[in-house]
Amino acid sequence: MSAQQPNKIPIQQIDLDATKHRIHPRFVTGFYQNIRVISMYAFLALFLILPWLRYNDRQAIWFDVPSQHYYIFGMTFLTQDFYFIAAFALIAAFTLFMVTVYAGRVWCGYACPQTIWTHLYQYVEKWVIGDRNKRIKFDKQPMSVSKAFKRFLVYFIWFVFSMITATTFVSYVSGTDALYQSWQMIGFIPFPDWSTWIWVSVFIFAFSTYVNAGYMREQMCVQICPYGRFQSVMFDKDTLIVSYDYERGEPRGARKKGTNPDDLGDCIECQMCVQVCPTGIDIRDGLQVACIQCAACVDACNEVMDKVGYPRGLIRYTTERQLVEKEKSQVFSLRFFAYLAVIVILCGGLVYALTDRVPLEIDIRRDRNQLSSLNTQGMIENSYIVKLTNKTQDEHTYTITLAPKEGLSLHLTFNDVPLDPGESFDMSVSIYGDPKVVDEGRTPITLNVVSEGGKYKVSKQNVFTTQGQ
Repeated sequence: MSAQQPNKIPIQQIDLDATKHRIHPRFVTGFYQNIRVISMYAFLALFLILPWLRYNDRQAIWFDVPSQHYYIFGMTFLTQDFYFIAAFALIAAFTLFMVTVYAGRVWCGYACPQTIWTHLYQYVEKWVIGDRNKRIKFDKQPMSVSKAFKRFLVYFIWFVFSMITATTFVSYVSGTDALYQSWQMIGFIPFPDWSTWIWVSVFIFAFSTYVNAGYMREQMCVQICPYGRFQSVMFDKDTLIVSYDYERGEPRGARKKGTNPDDLGDCIECQMCVQVCPTGIDIRDGLQVACIQCAACVDACNEVMDKVGYPRGLIRYTTERQLVEKEKSQVFSLRFFAYLAVIVILCGGLVYALTDRVPLEIDIRRDRNQLSSLNTQGMIENSYIVKLTNKTQDEHTYTITLAPKEGLSLHLTFNDVPLDPGESFDMSVSIYGDPKVVDEGRTPITLNVVSEGGKYKVSKQNVFTTQGQ
């Protein structure tokens, strides 16, 4: 690449072959890598710990799909409450957009599950085989007993991590009690006594984790993940990106320690920025879709600059406006505040909906098997099916009443309806109307449901009809 063409990638560096060599990044320490490791493994620990938290003698976060009840720290959601999940998804999406506009692909480098598990699996290789050079040499060695044993050890540890990941995922749905306390003895060996769907789910998650983190790795980020594809649409001149200072670094060239030839830039062609990159790119070729902004190249380059006595920042977090146009960046753009406004509105609406939400649901539908009819007392009878759902995590007893309406009366099978946490119950009720008082046609009615003690109240409307008598 000539000095006059900093933005063009040499044709020989473009990978036209679908089969790629395995990337073995060098592990480096530094300011950004310390933050990255802490953030990644904090998210990993949170993922592993959350299923074990208890609230009101139940798993705090439990998506009980078979029963269509979803428990989140004292709140019970049903399938019809899907709009809450949609709201959470929208908030997460706009938060990601806002962060991307300001800080680029910082999510990919510091918090993405693919990055976390890939880093973990690569560290297993480092622990068993050695650092980058040893791993590259190990791949080229002929098969031997030592190589076979190390391969087996790596694959076995990967398998253990995959199983831990899979069972943790499934425990959010099946519950930790059903997953870890169901055992049977096969001979003298304890074996999980799981249902078929649990076995299938564990296999799918374990296989996916093993393949993604053990083999797909950077290909998931470069070839499959859509986020890296539409990032260019979201970036602007003030978006923070990891960039190489071309004017300062070029022309590249090796030199003796302590020297700074006039005909060379600060880049000493050490290749450390390439060796530490988890996706195997050369950041000196400019902004690329494969860059996940983990800043490993920043820490590696800063370490080299310290050793050769040059200023830090040859590779750094910067913006296009600062690097190319030499102007001061706008810290927060209009799009940033637009996304922030949408997030605030969505969060406000979600909080209001959650606080205003009554954890009791009533549904009334006419009994289709029975039309309006005259009973032996000459009263018009309408039959309904009332469905009550206790969406709390405590047992409650509910009472159903009819809002006062002249000429109408309510007849119940049970005066009180006790419901367990999350339980639903269908009950047939009848409303009688005096034909002398009730107007012909359709008369609005309201059924009220009150919990014992009056803590929860909810109402539902329907109609009383005189047709079909």
